[in-house]
Amino acid sequence: MNNKHELRNIAIIAHVDHGKTTLVDELLKQSGTFKEHEQVAERAMDSNDLEKERGITILAKNTAIQYNDTKVNILDTPGHADFGGEVERILKMVDGVLLVVDAYEGCMPQTRFVLKKALAQELTPVVVVNKIDRENARPDEVVDEVLDLFIELGATDEQIDFPVVYASAIQGISKRPEDEENSGMEVLFDTIVKEVPAPVENSDEGLQFQVTMLEYNDFLGRIGVGRIFQGSLNKGDRCVVVKRDGKEQSFRVSKMFGFHGLEKVEIEHASAGDIIAIAGIDDINVGETVCHEDNIDPLPLVRIDEPTLQMTFLTNNSPFAGLEGSHVTSRKLEERLFRQLETDVSLKVEQTESPDAWTVSGRGELHLSILIENMRREGYELQVSKPEVIIKEIDGVKCEPYEHVQVDVPDQYTGSVMEALGARKGEMLNMEQQGDGQVRLEFKIPSRGLVGYSTEFMSQTKGYGIINHSFDSYQPAFDGRIAGRREGVLISNEKGKATTYSMTQLEDRGVMFIEPGTEVYEGMIVGEHNRDNDLAVNITKEKAANNIRSANKEQTTTLKRPRIHTLEEALEYLGDDEYCELTPDSIRLRKKTLNTAMRERETKRKKKTS
Repeated sequence: MNNKHELRNIAIIAHVDHGKTTLVDELLKQSGTFKEHEQVAERAMDSNDLEKERGITILAKNTAIQYNDTKVNILDTPGHADFGGEVERILKMVDGVLLVVDAYEGCMPQTRFVLKKALAQELTPVVVVNKIDRENARPDEVVDEVLDLFIELGATDEQIDFPVVYASAIQGISKRPEDEENSGMEVLFDTIVKEVPAPVENSDEGLQFQVTMLEYNDFLGRIGVGRIFQGSLNKGDRCVVVKRDGKEQSFRVSKMFGFHGLEKVEIEHASAGDIIAIAGIDDINVGETVCHEDNIDPLPLVRIDEPTLQMTFLTNNSPFAGLEGSHVTSRKLEERLFRQLETDVSLKVEQTESPDAWTVSGRGELHLSILIENMRREGYELQVSKPEVIIKEIDGVKCEPYEHVQVDVPDQYTGSVMEALGARKGEMLNMEQQGDGQVRLEFKIPSRGLVGYSTEFMSQTKGYGIINHSFDSYQPAFDGRIAGRREGVLISNEKGKATTYSMTQLEDRGVMFIEPGTEVYEGMIVGEHNRDNDLAVNITKEKAANNIRSANKEQTTTLKRPRIHTLEEALEYLGDDEYCELTPDSIRLRKKTLNTAMRERETKRKKKTS
């Protein structure tokens, strides 16, 4: 095992898309950790298909790099606010952070969020100004912005005196600001080894190993990943895990793993400072401490972010249930949701009065939509309700979550964005001109005001706006509704195939969500009405077969392109009386009550009582 002065534990933190994962790829390639014939895949750390497609990191991951005589454990953290809980726990395992900032965009909301957490843990920062090869890159100004942010967040004098490295991860180069010439990643490696402190050598004290991440393996069950804060551990040792509720549970360490490159390697022994994975206890949880039986001294529990958003997950009971998926029963669905709890500590699943429905709570729309997308890909069929924020009672007062929002938009769209966020109860905190005709707006807004806003935002800013938000705090809830979707929907009142003929007749009523030839059922939402009420329509009507109409009139009919929803757009679009039906092949919007006559009776009843 390495001496502790030959070990460094660092986390990479940054705003979404500032190049963390690409930087880790390059560090892996240039460290000599891989043999010459081994290829490092692009975005090697993003192991999940969804992560690769969306270009975001969802789960924190760790890798170990050998640089000269030093082993460097690198933890790649998510940059999205929905996964902030992951970031906080990872920072517990390390002694320093690489703060990666885009040389053009500079400091963004998540930069502030992750840096605040790192400074609170008193970690040693190394600032990496990435993407210096970008057009309009302004690395020197960005360093000044970062310095201002450090001061604003109350950094200590030592933290403010941070080392800076300029880099282009995509080109595999780094340099000090004063250097004329670029070199490979050695400059960054040398800075890490020189500036980040080595773990304290206290292997002769009592064992304290804290679990910060969970993995699951069909053969070994749950695996706890974490850092040994003091003492040492051998495979086969009799240990005690101190649970979150303070209870103690004895177990034997059946397997131990260290990390090398992207691989887990089985090991027999580990000591203070090492980041390892252990198996042997089925219900081990994040934040729990493992000690030897003769010296039980638990570390303080790690805080886990509370969920702020919840949805109802239901078995699919639409007329098309079971046609496209292989897992459709409530038993299968329940098993899958509870299996997700094995590794996702920010998720909560609660049973409801119905055996076919569960309340699933998560950190935000992205957190929940990723779970849904993974389930679709695994062959599950399900339905979900509109996302709702979780109201908490604090000191007898009803409170709701608020978000800090930063919006970057071209000048001409600021009015419509301010108006829209104002209508959603947003309070503007700051507005500044960025140059290049760009304006940066900052708001504080109730989380429910953001549910369903990002699609509207994209159309308001013609796709040129950037919106970022992170959880701010729970504050007293205000009464009253928040402006949501204004338009009603077009609902099929028949089962069958949508025809070009009937869709042409209905075009002036609104925007279609489906293509001609799509199978529909009664109660399925097929488009958006251009008025604020819902309208039942027959979208399956065939053209009458007679010889009066001209034959070539039919050929000249061209339908407008339908608006096909992505999963996130469909979830955002949902109304209170609607479900989103999800299968491996389809995303359908539908009314909770499918029967047209019954639905109209319910609407009349509601109007009478309101």
